[in-house]
Amino acid sequence: MRLTFMGAAGTVTGSKYLLEHEGRRVLVDCGLFQGLKQLRLRNWEPFPLPARQIDAVVLTHAHIDHSGYLPGLAKQGFRGPVFATEATRDLCALLLPDSGHLQEEDALYANRHGFSKHHPALPLYTEEDGRRALKLFKPRGLGVSFEPIPGVRMRYSRAGHILGAASVHVSWDGGSVLFSGDLGRDHDILMLPPEPPPAADHVVMESTYGDRSHEQEDPAMLLAETVNRTAARGGVVVVPAFAVGRAQSLLYLLGRLKDERRIPDLPVFLNSPMAADVTEIYHRHGGEHRLSPQQCRHMCDTARVVNTVEESRKLNELRYPAVIVSASGMATGGRVIHHLKAFAPDHRNTILLAGYQAAGTRGAALAGGAREVKIHGEHVPVRADVVSLGSLSAHADRGELLAWIGKLARPPRRVFLTHGEPAAADSLRQAIEERHHWPCTVPEHQQQVGL
Repeated sequence: MRLTFMGAAGTVTGSKYLLEHEGRRVLVDCGLFQGLKQLRLRNWEPFPLPARQIDAVVLTHAHIDHSGYLPGLAKQGFRGPVFATEATRDLCALLLPDSGHLQEEDALYANRHGFSKHHPALPLYTEEDGRRALKLFKPRGLGVSFEPIPGVRMRYSRAGHILGAASVHVSWDGGSVLFSGDLGRDHDILMLPPEPPPAADHVVMESTYGDRSHEQEDPAMLLAETVNRTAARGGVVVVPAFAVGRAQSLLYLLGRLKDERRIPDLPVFLNSPMAADVTEIYHRHGGEHRLSPQQCRHMCDTARVVNTVEESRKLNELRYPAVIVSASGMATGGRVIHHLKAFAPDHRNTILLAGYQAAGTRGAALAGGAREVKIHGEHVPVRADVVSLGSLSAHADRGELLAWIGKLARPPRRVFLTHGEPAAADSLRQAIEERHHWPCTVPEHQQQVGL
């Protein structure tokens, strides 16, 4: 078995791992690169081998940095099956067409206003490309063995993180490898914790928070303080939030805070029709999260869903206290960047960051204290408060990552750390080597290893 790290090596995005066995090829994850421009440009490079030579794709979960390149791969000729959990399939049915739609919108906006260096600006793929890719999906349940190619067996186990998120155990005659996927938290507000990892000869593990622990703050208390402080000065709280996971956690907390009268009964707008659809999917997969059917309904009813572009534009004219939750979570695109353009220059407002902010994104710039951000070719001043709600992260932190891998039934031959910035991955490498004395490697982009 040969493994090639085609993405998520030295960065937290673009997750792609190519497995080659006896002339067959399986791609574990098929994500888009995000963040720094030199990473995003990789999305436009020709795939390293003809797409038709990929026999199957196996997804760990639905987030775009793990699934978002799939329509592009299909556009290039991939026709094999895409294996995923049922919840991942349901989420991708929303995320992939939406990703294509956003790329079309961004290209149209760039051409209309002339700020792109490309004439004309084109989308990587379209909404229709996203819909076509969905026809390739073949759902598989947790704990059920399947063969994506002859002689290679795979099995999903719960990873927490978001609905449908799974680790993937791969075995063949002579070896095994475990892909952690993105691991969730032991005490997440919504999601159940990751299952203990099954034994494997090799482990490919995420390291997003490999060099730090999450704050021990109470997210409900910090959210209440932020909303109350902003409302007192007549401002608006703008929350860039991932449509899958963070948006639902925020709605759940905001509804609870209103019920407990810890925040005023101010309007909450969910300016992401897709996030509203995602919230409904929680009803269909009740066994994967902590909420009761009643709590799910209440979460859905907490916000007013903004459907049309015209309604979205009107939100930018708000002059009374409100909360706007809108995608994308790292402020890389979507409707939220129009809200940042409108509300960031006013000191009465607050920008609340509620998830990981990859290097090179607007979210990372805001978290780092930038006094201006570039939006649609313009430099927009940032006078609003910027608050980070790190305790609401859906990723396991350093301690939780070490605890998860420490539950392996036997020592692996080698651990590969991916899906982390270089400092985070190397810090976790040192910790694993010191604690367990297992060989541990941080692979480079396109590096190949024999398993």
